[in-house]
Amino acid sequence: MAVLSQRQTDILNIARASGRVMVEDLARRFEVSAQTIRKDLNDLCEQRALTRIHGGAIIASGVENLAYEARRFVAADEKKAIGATAAARIPNGSSLFINIGTTTEEVASALTSHQDLLVITNNLNVAMLLYPHPRIEVIVAGGSVRRSDGGVVGSTATQLIGQFKVDYAIIGASAIDEEGALLDFDYREVQVAQAIIANARSVMLVADSTKLHRSAPVRIAHLSQIQTFVTDRPLPDGLAALCHSRGIEVVSAMPADEADDSAEPTETSSSAALRRA
Repeated sequence: MAVLSQRQTDILNIARASGRVMVEDLARRFEVSAQTIRKDLNDLCEQRALTRIHGGAIIASGVENLAYEARRFVAADEKKAIGATAAARIPNGSSLFINIGTTTEEVASALTSHQDLLVITNNLNVAMLLYPHPRIEVIVAGGSVRRSDGGVVGSTATQLIGQFKVDYAIIGASAIDEEGALLDFDYREVQVAQAIIANARSVMLVADSTKLHRSAPVRIAHLSQIQTFVTDRPLPDGLAALCHSRGIEVVSAMPADEADDSAEPTETSSSAALRRA
């Protein structure tokens, strides 16, 4: 990595601590112009330390996920909108799987007013959100609990999932590549996610657009294996065409004008593609 300025080093440290950095926030913090911050971010992206997103950047890693607390701050408003939109598509009286992830947790938060649900989950955070509600029955998969995020992973969890056939599966992904592969970091988590997909009548992917600019090493599934994709913004042309050809319903949780408001005068090619889609 080339030598960084003190400001760029500080920006990188902030991104590592919080998961993402935003241009306007950094400009105020360092008392410089937004254009100066954009140049800093572009330099850090060229060195593959960060990955650009609308309005800022996130830590770039293809082998290790961000810490759980940092992931909660990445695209927080977008995840909340996705969660509400996804939950609205789940009717009362349904059975469903909800797997590990900060976005799936937002779906769970938005389900608390539903009635007569059966929820099977390998996410302790989801269980804690839902179990107090008397009209929602919660079953937690057994197995090894990851201290980092409360995820239950391993063969025991996979076996329990295989005993059910539910109406809906709510799944997340750490990354989505341009060919439509859904990717994650922990192969044990992926095995549970694959069992969830195999044992649901309808699979709903919930993932914000930052996942389109990341990479991860373990393949969960392909977009063709899902029925509904709830995201925050319209997809890039290639993924949009893929979803259309496979009959996947794509739902944008944020209004177009709200998405446009977050665009910057100086854009990377990837963010421009998102705006064109």
